[in-house]
Amino acid sequence: MSSKIKFELNSAGVKSILKSPEARSLCAQKALEIVSRCGAGYGADTFVGSNRVNAMVFADSAKAKKDNSENNTLLKAMR
Repeated sequence: MSSKIKFELNSAGVKSILKSPEARSLCAQKALEIVSRCGAGYGADTFVGSNRVNAMVFADSAKAKKDNSENNTLLKAMR
């Protein structure tokens, strides 16, 4: 009683999902959660790349850059 199922991925549909506003808001939400765990001086940004939505979290001030360099704050906040 085994039957083979054929599955064909619609690449245009997947691409539209990965670049959708919903995906962007989800990435922005996760990035802001990380920023909130880092403290003052950190920022977040999202952008649509060639394949998908991307989010980044970065040290925005000199004090935050020093803190991240000494304590790996961004790496620890992602856990």
